Amino acid sequence: MLILGFFFLLRPGEYAATDNPDSTPFRFQDVHLLINARRLNPFTAAEGELNQVNFIALEFTNQKNGVRGELIGLGRSGHPRWCPVYAILSRIRHLRAHNAALQTPIYQYYNHSWHAITSTMLTNQLRIAITALSSTYGIQPLDVSVRSLRASGAMALLSARVDTDVIRLLGRWRSDEMLRYLHVQSFPLVAPLASQMLRQGTYTLIPRIPIHG
Repeated sequence: MLILGFFFLLRPGEYAATDNPDSTPFRFQDVHLLINARRLNPFTAAEGELNQVNFIALEFTNQKNGVRGELIGLGRSGHPRWCPVYAILSRIRHLRAHNAALQTPIYQYYNHSWHAITSTMLTNQLRIAITALSSTYGIQPLDVSVRSLRASGAMALLSARVDTDVIRLLGRWRSDEMLRYLHVQSFPLVAPLASQMLRQGTYTLIPRIPIHG
């Protein structure tokens, strides 16, 4: 679920159980699997077909901040595990193995009975990781929560110099307020600016020539 939150720039209530009664999570029936242009049925696709899936999409069916019927999709990341396709397939396999209903949120898991992966659980996992890595990156556990994933995913896209319009589309931001904040926080983006200003900052103004009739 952490992988999905990061790559899809999701809000916590879309991929984890929260205390917000208005949360509208993606469900088993909202998942689309594709092999190139061929769409698979996630409930009946053979295991060999699942291994070939190279594109996955989530469909907005009841989310208030999306257009009904709209799909957001991603391909494989190239990493064997830190990959949105891997994460979705892992969820699909688990839900299918326990005969989950179509309406089952993708954050549900079965252990003798059905349970929910909560935003608190995910925040705790993030903070455990930060505790182990804080000396390397200077981040403290209380600096992060599950809400950090949405900003972290957007920051990763900005640092990769992905067009900001594409980031807004993926994250469904209706303004560029978040992106303006992220721009000044991204080290790879702002670190070279001073040297670029010196190298490219020499310019000549176009002279204003009076025009006589």
